[in-house]
Amino acid sequence: MKTVAVARIDQIPDEGALVVNVGEEEVALFKCSGELHAVDNVCPHRGGPLAEGEFNDGIVSCPWHAWTFDVRSGLCTINPAARVRKFKVEVQGERVLLHLDGEGVGEEANPDDQGLD
Repeated sequence: MKTVAVARIDQIPDEGALVVNVGEEEVALFKCSGELHAVDNVCPHRGGPLAEGEFNDGIVSCPWHAWTFDVRSGLCTINPAARVRKFKVEVQGERVLLHLDGEGVGEEANPDDQGLD
C-alpha cells in the first residue's frame, strides 16, 4: 500500500472539500466535524464532480443529478447498489496523507505540486 502526501490541513475548508490529483485520478477530501474523509471525486451515476456539490453533515450531493453519498462510508444514500471508492486519510503535522489501495490509483502524487513546500 502506498502513502502519499496530497495537501496541507489548512487547505481544506471546514465543512467543505478540496480536490487533489493522485496520478490521473481526482480525489475529494472532505472535512466533516473536524475529521477528514477522502473519496473518488467522480459520481458513479454520470461522472459528476462530487466536491462541487452541496455538503452537509457528512453527505455530499452530486451537482449534476443530486445523487447523495455519505463521505464517511462511501455509500450512496438513495441507491444501495452504488458507492464511491473511499481512501484512508492520515494527518501528520500539517500534511494530509492518503493511503492508496492500488486499485485504480496511479502513480504517486508529487507533494511539490500540491503546495506542500
